[in-house]
Amino acid sequence: MEPVSASASLLVTLLAWSVVLLVAHVLVQGMMATKELGTEWNAGPRDDNKQPASKLAGRAERASSNFRETYPAFVALAAGLLFTGETSGLGLTGAVVWFVGRIVYYPLYLAGIPYIRSLVWTGAMGGLGLMFLALAF
Repeated sequence: MEPVSASASLLVTLLAWSVVLLVAHVLVQGMMATKELGTEWNAGPRDDNKQPASKLAGRAERASSNFRETYPAFVALAAGLLFTGETSGLGLTGAVVWFVGRIVYYPLYLAGIPYIRSLVWTGAMGGLGLMFLALAF
C-alpha cells in the first residue's frame, strides 16, 4: 500500500469531520424539537406528525435539511478526488471552502441573519464547484 500524501490526508480528514458536522445538525435539530414537543414525542412513533412551532426549532430543521441537500455532493466529489488522486490544488481548496462555509452557515441560520447567511451558502456552493472543476477538467 502506498503512503497517503499530506493533501489526501487533509481531504480524508475533512471527509471524516463532515460526518461530525452531519451528526451535529441532526442532534441540534432533534434536541430543539424534543425540548418543545417532549421526550414522549421523541421516543414515540410520531404518527401524529406534530412539528415544533418555535422559530429556533424551525430554523434548526431547515438548516439541517439544507445541509443534507448538499452533503451527498460533497461526499461524492471528495470520494472522486481521492479515487483519482486529485487531492491538492483546486479540489482541496474547494473542499476546505465548502467545509468552512457549512460551519459558518449553521449559526448564521440559527440566529436568523439574512444576506450574510446567503453569501456564505453561495461560497460553500462555490467550494463544491471547485471540487467539480478539479475532477472534470
